[in-house]
Amino acid sequence: MKIIEQMVQDADDRFWGLLGCKLIEATDNKVTVSMIAEKKHTNSMGIVHGGVLSSLMDQTMGMVAVARKQIDNCVTTNLNVHYLAPMHEGELLVTAEVIHEAGRSLTTRAEVKNADGVLGCMATASFRLVVPKK
Repeated sequence: MKIIEQMVQDADDRFWGLLGCKLIEATDNKVTVSMIAEKKHTNSMGIVHGGVLSSLMDQTMGMVAVARKQIDNCVTTNLNVHYLAPMHEGELLVTAEVIHEAGRSLTTRAEVKNADGVLGCMATASFRLVVPKK
């Protein structure tokens, strides 16, 4: 997916790079991203901070939204997160897919799993597509 590859290429000095994300796979309906959770990503309990997990899912769901429509931008209008199991330092994989389209809005779903396949959290999000002005 050319649009996703360009997005990743331009993102190292943005929030994507701060999180330490890496693109694993991208199609027009599914994007998979990984990151290595380090101590700096954890909270005072020693588990990955919920803000890191929600940001990781939001980022990946936004990517699948732009991939689906082959546009440059979208904005999150709603994000629902369910934390299911604590995630610890190590590799995390997030997969996002489009589950509904309506005009300039898309609804997506994401899951974060650790390297052992444990489901740590899931989310749904709605995105408003930003259509360039002519």
